[in-house]
Amino acid sequence: MISQISCDTLRTMNIDRRSFLRASAAAAILPSVASRVLAQDAKPADQPKIICGSGSNRYECINDWIKPPAGMMFGDTHGVTQDKAGRIYLAQTVGAGSTPANGVCVYDANGVFLKSWGAQFAGGAHGLDLQVEDGKEVLYHCDTQRRCVEKTDLDGKVIWTAPCPMQSGVYEKPESWCPTNVAFSPDGNIFVGDGYGGSFIHLFGRDGSWKKVISRPGSAAGQTSCPHGLWVDSRAGTPTLVVADRGNRRIQVLDLDGKHIAFHTEGVRMPCDMKFRDGLMLVPDLESVVMIYDDKFKPVASLGDGNPSALRGAPREQFIPGKFVHPHDAIWLANGDILVAEWVPIGRVTLLRRTA
Repeated sequence: MISQISCDTLRTMNIDRRSFLRASAAAAILPSVASRVLAQDAKPADQPKIICGSGSNRYECINDWIKPPAGMMFGDTHGVTQDKAGRIYLAQTVGAGSTPANGVCVYDANGVFLKSWGAQFAGGAHGLDLQVEDGKEVLYHCDTQRRCVEKTDLDGKVIWTAPCPMQSGVYEKPESWCPTNVAFSPDGNIFVGDGYGGSFIHLFGRDGSWKKVISRPGSAAGQTSCPHGLWVDSRAGTPTLVVADRGNRRIQVLDLDGKHIAFHTEGVRMPCDMKFRDGLMLVPDLESVVMIYDDKFKPVASLGDGNPSALRGAPREQFIPGKFVHPHDAIWLANGDILVAEWVPIGRVTLLRRTA
């Protein structure tokens, strides 16, 4: 999601997100800056372990495992990734009055804060993914405020910035484009989901050059509405593009040229993104749950289901331990645990520590 929903109000396709905002506004009082400081600095009270999931997918839920450093307040916590050294990178929109106003925070593998950078991402930090290119790790950021995709090194040095691809011929003005997440093709190219703009999926080169449109907006096979997240799935041998087709409330599988292969809706509400590990697919779903699916796209675990939720704008003390509000991104950490970032304006990052 995006700070102040600036890109949503410009999107050409409405996808129920506004219903979340209306419900939250009706159910909760927006927290003041003072309450946000207290909420984010407070230590959780002693309580029994909260276990979610079932069978071989059981996890201890530890809310607020990652916290902002002194002087900083999170905005919406949107994207997470981890590098080979175990460092965790968090993209967040930066809370009001926060010092410093950096959109990327870096933590060690134990959740200890190391540093922050990326002042340009304040207000727009959204999708965040890591890729290894020519033996070096790089980060891809989708900035929903500046409406661009930006590639940096692990210290935040900008390598290139890709603005709206007006040469594609599908936009009347640059403001109609608002990228949300990327995926990486085996040939080195990059798929970009224009989730909060025109609902197109584009193909870019590794150098940031635009190549072609892969998918167009709509609800028919091969079309998407808010392609919020996407990833290349190589589990079956032939790589396919899996899309969190959130506006259509489905997961859609395309070939790498954009041709429709399949829809999957079992257990799906409003999927935000996906990651793969050991044959499984991890999906943070905006309607208050994190799902795990098998290689046939069948649900195998439901984690922290808090639906229905009207807590987006509520103060932290109203959040329910072990229940998600609006999961926005989730990754498997190197040790098999899961880290979840939520779309809430005071931020929340939860560790799901594997117990099975």
